Amino acid sequence: MTASTEVTYEFSAGVAVITLNRPASRNALTMPMVEQIIDGVRRAEREAAALLIRAEGLAFCAGRDLADARPGEEDGGRVLTEVFNPMVRAVADAQIPTVAAVQGAALGAGLGLALACDVILAADTAKLGSPFASIGAVLDSGAHKAFVERLGQAVAMDLIYSGRFLSGVEAAAAGLVSRALPADELDQATRAYAAALATGPTLAFRESKRLVRELSQRPLTLAETLDREAQAQSRASRTKDYAEGFTAFLERRPPHFRGE
Repeated sequence: MTASTEVTYEFSAGVAVITLNRPASRNALTMPMVEQIIDGVRRAEREAAALLIRAEGLAFCAGRDLADARPGEEDGGRVLTEVFNPMVRAVADAQIPTVAAVQGAALGAGLGLALACDVILAADTAKLGSPFASIGAVLDSGAHKAFVERLGQAVAMDLIYSGRFLSGVEAAAAGLVSRALPADELDQATRAYAAALATGPTLAFRESKRLVRELSQRPLTLAETLDREAQAQSRASRTKDYAEGFTAFLERRPPHFRGE
């Protein structure tokens, strides 16, 4: 990953942390930043057991840096296809558990970046929504899918038409994010959450992630789901973590998982 002060990467104790570090611009994304995020996700998949995506400052990410835009000249769809969609897909396709820590505004591509993570822990004061109506653009970065699946059609269209934002508390209550936390606890809580994931049964987590992803992509019957779960359990039962988990339970001690 290219060294940068606007996107940083750190790795410790099995956890990779990608930090957006452009707080004066509400962490608005430039093309180099997007490339560095993708590089960071790929690096995390090689060396980490869990990935946390967070940001410095008062906002998570205000989306694309519009200073780079050329209205009337650019093909907006091509910008998405070549720049932002690969970032969203890189995060969504990551095999390791991914967590987003969202404070302040998460808009546009920034919202898509957060929604691509498995778990979103949001500050109670966070602001999530679609401001696209104010610039004559279409909601993007996969947010249509998340809005409809998590909020329902009526709420999705209201957010798109009105441009209103959900607070972290509202977003958690509606199911758009996983949990809302006090803003002053967010950073510590998300780091602890990612650390716990990294020391958990990561191979079993991967199986569940694969199942949830399949269920989100197409409907499965109960019989199909039961069959997929049985297949996943067969693979899990051949791991050292499975044996350790059962042994620790019987011995009434905490398990010590190794991702094996």
